Amino acid sequence: MSARADLDVAVVGAGFSGLAAARRIAAAGLNVVVFEANDRVGGRVDREDLGDGLVLDLGGTWTGPTQDRIASLAAEVGVEVFPQFADGRNQIEFNGRVRSYGGTIPRLGVGALLDLARLQFGAGRAAKRVAAGSPWDARKADLLDSITLEDWMCQRHHGQTAQQLLGIAGKTIWGAEPREMSLLYVLHYIASAGGLDALLDTEGGAQHERFTGGALSVAERVAAELGDRVVLNSPVEAISTEADAVVLQLADRTVRADKVVIALPPPLCERISFAPALPEARAELQRNWRMGALTKVFAVYKRPFWRDAGFTGEALSDASPASLTFDVSPEDGSQGVLVGFVGGDDARSYAKLEAEPRRALVLEGFARLYGDEALEPERWLERDWAAQPWSRGGPVAIAPPGALTSGREALRAPIGRLHWAGTETAERSAGYIDGAVRSGERAAEEILAGHPARRSA
Repeated sequence: MSARADLDVAVVGAGFSGLAAARRIAAAGLNVVVFEANDRVGGRVDREDLGDGLVLDLGGTWTGPTQDRIASLAAEVGVEVFPQFADGRNQIEFNGRVRSYGGTIPRLGVGALLDLARLQFGAGRAAKRVAAGSPWDARKADLLDSITLEDWMCQRHHGQTAQQLLGIAGKTIWGAEPREMSLLYVLHYIASAGGLDALLDTEGGAQHERFTGGALSVAERVAAELGDRVVLNSPVEAISTEADAVVLQLADRTVRADKVVIALPPPLCERISFAPALPEARAELQRNWRMGALTKVFAVYKRPFWRDAGFTGEALSDASPASLTFDVSPEDGSQGVLVGFVGGDDARSYAKLEAEPRRALVLEGFARLYGDEALEPERWLERDWAAQPWSRGGPVAIAPPGALTSGREALRAPIGRLHWAGTETAERSAGYIDGAVRSGERAAEEILAGHPARRSA
């Protein structure tokens, strides 16, 4: 590219939202270029290829039956999916005991089960009153946004067991603790997913299928289609809106574009200097949202030995920093891989430890669930998303109390020539890869709807 380029559209960020936007814009015949700060595409989706068909999804991993936009995109670029292994019984380590169970709900005593059912029913019913895509329009939205998920559970007098179990799930779903998130944000997340069951379940839920070759292979194939329209190692430092164009300042070039899609989570937009200054609602939104804290850990074994005992590899733990585990072995089961999710407070504490104590803590937790064979993996891998300079956390950006209602439509409403994308802005599947694709396609349609070629069609 020349030192100064004229584009129809510039896209900031080559995660799934930016790539989906660019793909649709390019297909309409417009001149579009994606500028990515990192040395790779994919955003919060990444992969480690260990050879011999063993690929580890370091970030976003799964898709489910309701996530049709990522399913369509994967099919269009030739990436297949396969079912998440779920044959057998799950495990739970809770209050010093390890026990197995079938289905989604662990057996923890009649009282605890009733309380957990009441919690799930209450959260699901409340989420149905929140419109996916416009949570700020919900009845009593200001009240729902003024309290945390923890506040709500306490107000409803839920017991410690139910609160702990939802907290464990939250560490993985959001990389956050119940005290950190607005209740309205959580309810909207549930509504956007299609219900609490869709959010939590493996079979038929958001963890239903994995991508052959890893989820990153979808992003890589889209980027390959776009070719030199994707420019890596190119962080955008400043964006200035002029009368007839938007000017993007990069370290080594200045780029002029008619429109810009900013495909970043709200907190990362703070790294860009805007002129004129963004409206206060948008600026405050970016200041208030924050990235979750999540580390994924992987233990690779010669075989998935836990299957011999009839276990799925899915487990919950209140004692291990890896509070949730899954079997992410290759489809053919030729090797065994357990992934553990370390989120929220656990992730922040875990990051302060040296490498060997971290590893020992997780493997000891795996051994309590699956036996001493878990103590001796052939390979060990970690991905601390908070330590990634161009992500600064994951799996998603979270809204603390007050952030949704104060920002309202500013989350995705265009500002002149600036358009916003990113999974956090999605009306459906917010927080997931599917939501990222949807948001990018929505931003592209906003631009194309106002383009002369589209208006005259």
